Amino acid sequence: MKTLKSRRMPAALQPDIMPVLSAGRHRSPRSGACFMEFASFLAGERWSDHPSCTHAGLAHMARAVNDLTSNEGRSALAPLIPSVIGLTTDDPRLDLIIAVTAASAAIPIASIDRQHALAVGALVCQDALERAGGSGPIDVDGPLREALDSAPEAETWARRFLDRNVRWRRAEISARQTHVTIAMSVDGVRSACAPFPDERLSALLESTIALSAEFVAREREAAGVAAEAAASAADRMPAEASSPLSRPDARSEYEDFSRHM
Repeated sequence: MKTLKSRRMPAALQPDIMPVLSAGRHRSPRSGACFMEFASFLAGERWSDHPSCTHAGLAHMARAVNDLTSNEGRSALAPLIPSVIGLTTDDPRLDLIIAVTAASAAIPIASIDRQHALAVGALVCQDALERAGGSGPIDVDGPLREALDSAPEAETWARRFLDRNVRWRRAEISARQTHVTIAMSVDGVRSACAPFPDERLSALLESTIALSAEFVAREREAAGVAAEAAASAADRMPAEASSPLSRPDARSEYEDFSRHM
């Protein structure tokens, strides 16, 4: 009678070393994992809180949300981790879109001192986004307008500040500067005088993941259409080249023949 031999589960899959979400950076899965370290683990990448499988701006928000969520509430973020894997793009506009939408979510509920900085960051990123070609079908202007309307004093302060410091509005903005606005937004949501901070942080991250997924999907769809058009054009070229009338001398002979008809 044959007996089944027990097989040892590969170490990478053993439950006793499955990462547990916690704040900060970690040297290995055994010591825990932040949101993005867990994503690198699931994606099969080298252990890192800056994996290549996720857009840098989205990853920056995920790390901030992870660290500012309470120990009791952090495990609720785990179901969102797989959804960030594969959301990548080289388009710098996504950083700006994430920054503006995050600030729009934070401004209405943040404290006054944070509202000033958030309004400045949002307006600077909005201006840079317009100069970069806009957000396309993703609406960032409407939510920002509503957020600023809820904090008119902060908008007035921010516009006066930018009028006195024009270089802030017109200078090229780096990804690092954009990420500062994202981090301030997460902090503004967490420190607001409103109930259920963990739920607000989770909702902010979830909506940003959905926004990023929409942006990446539209970009890939456009790239696919362009590739199909290029392939179609390439397929037509041999047929045109093989046509008897493609040679200049043949085309001239045909025109002479047509005139005598």
